[in-house]
Amino acid sequence: MADSRIAVYGAIAANVAIAATKFVVAGITGSSAMLSEGIHSAVDTGNGVLLLIGRRLSERKATPEHPFGHGKELFFWSLIVAVLVFGLGGGLSMLEGIQHIMNPAPMRDPKWNYFVLFAAAIFEGTSFTVALRVFLREKGDRPFWAALHASKDPMTYTVLGEDFAALAGLAVAALGIFISHYYNLPQADGAASIAIGVILAGVAVLLIREARGLLIGEGIRPDTAAAIRELLGRHPLVRSVGPLLSMYIGPEQVLLTLDVEFDPKASAASISKAVRSLEQEIRARFDKITRIYIEARATDAR
Repeated sequence: MADSRIAVYGAIAANVAIAATKFVVAGITGSSAMLSEGIHSAVDTGNGVLLLIGRRLSERKATPEHPFGHGKELFFWSLIVAVLVFGLGGGLSMLEGIQHIMNPAPMRDPKWNYFVLFAAAIFEGTSFTVALRVFLREKGDRPFWAALHASKDPMTYTVLGEDFAALAGLAVAALGIFISHYYNLPQADGAASIAIGVILAGVAVLLIREARGLLIGEGIRPDTAAAIRELLGRHPLVRSVGPLLSMYIGPEQVLLTLDVEFDPKASAASISKAVRSLEQEIRARFDKITRIYIEARATDAR
């Protein structure tokens, strides 16, 4: 979790400097794409702050009103971030682009745009590299896209998605500004702004999908559930395992409940010992499964 904070801090630092510069240059040159990029960086800055707030709130201790803690707080704030990316980032960028196409104006002194885009690419690339390294350390041997979907830490995958969108947006902005300047076609600048908005909206939809799944009670992956069933089935006293009910209650916390039927000839003490042993084995193999509730029953004697 400390690594994911580093990724967010890096993104905030980069976006503060970039947003201010983009807005100034947008005012100097009159570039619609540069203004959209400024909006993008400003939204990303606010989003980073919201993610840090969400992380801090999620770490509060459990209370009688929230007996499982506040881990889902981070999922809520990640949803707010995704909505802001979609509405403010994507929506305003597309609106600005449409207005620029309807009321085109020639670009003034465009060389400043290239300087800023180059500097922004360095900052955004550095931020993206930090977030990518954090993610690669966490994903292990799993394929990239499978690991990205399996990640339940919004601080990591949100920063990764935003930085990717930022780099793609910079490339689109550079292309739009070049065409607008070289061919004296100011509408191209507006089209680039719309394209930036579409990129942001697309990334936002993916972030919303991930946040929604976690908020409504996403559980462990099927392969993890199968592995737990196999682990339980190896115990000599276990006769059958009922449905596994699980839910992420935080980025690193999973609640697991299940019914297990034991040998009817086993004593209560033996079953109690088996339950404790099984809980320890599950936690040792799957460290995110922090809360386990096993309902032990003895099978009916035939």
